[in-house]
Amino acid sequence: MNQILNIFYEEPNPDRWFKYDRYPRQIIRRIIRGKARPGGVMMVALELMRGLDILNIAYRFNDYSYAKRHPNELICVIGKPHLIFEERFKNPIIFGAGVFSHPIECLDFFQKYTNVKKMLVPGPWMEKMCKPYYGDKVMAWPVGIDTKKWSPEIKNDKPTVDFLIYNKIRWENPLFEAVINELTNQGLTYTVISYGHYKHIDLMNELSSTKAVIFLCEHETQGIAYQQILATDTPILAWDEGGYWSDPSFYPHLVKFKPVSSVPYWNDACGIKFKDIDDFTERLKEFVPKLQTFSPRSYIMKNLTLELCAEKYLSIVKSVNEDLTNS
Repeated sequence: MNQILNIFYEEPNPDRWFKYDRYPRQIIRRIIRGKARPGGVMMVALELMRGLDILNIAYRFNDYSYAKRHPNELICVIGKPHLIFEERFKNPIIFGAGVFSHPIECLDFFQKYTNVKKMLVPGPWMEKMCKPYYGDKVMAWPVGIDTKKWSPEIKNDKPTVDFLIYNKIRWENPLFEAVINELTNQGLTYTVISYGHYKHIDLMNELSSTKAVIFLCEHETQGIAYQQILATDTPILAWDEGGYWSDPSFYPHLVKFKPVSSVPYWNDACGIKFKDIDDFTERLKEFVPKLQTFSPRSYIMKNLTLELCAEKYLSIVKSVNEDLTNS
């Protein structure tokens, strides 16, 4: 592929109290909090570019002047839709994977922004949720996992802790306490790491001494963290309740969609799933004796490496460019 990709990503940073106050607020935040850690959508942009680097694919990043001078050239807007809403671009656009929580936030998106040609969402259940509103313009695309950084090399030769509990339960639910009680009753050791309160090095340190992970989250659109864990060849016992998308901003008064998944990219090599605490007790008994039979890294290497996902992204770019040429 000879074309240089045009990639755009910016964090939303609106003015709050008066015009242009976002700039001094940004400086103050940096002084008080230090350097910001990349969030999920920023990681999508960064890891896509790393995959392109591995493939030796050239790209421009946030080159607004180039896009303005070449309004017929396709651009890739990775982040939230504010860049499109601000109407900075006349170019045809591939938008995503950091998009709306749900299409009802902008039902007429493709009517208002006719230059958006494709919307990428992080996973298959979200694609199904969006298709009734946006049709074939929506498709699932996951970003790749850095399998050199997240590898079995971080593991101790003989891990001593039975489980790391990865807690990403966002809304009130007694499951976390029930899981701890069951592990205690079974005489199994555990440590806990909580979403939003760790750095990558913290997760790596915890994984180095643990035999397996219990992953607790209502649902994930992609689930980069659990996939990083799988890449270290650490099996997962995953809460996958299914059921409705339960974001209280939407459910049940605005949106009722099911089924969702906490582990949307998965096969039997990754571990075992459970639906509730009663099911957890049974699956735990099944899971522990089978630990050595799982090969979770093999799933990541076949499906979700930086290179594979960057290649998939390039195929989407090629397809959209072909449509533009033929239209």
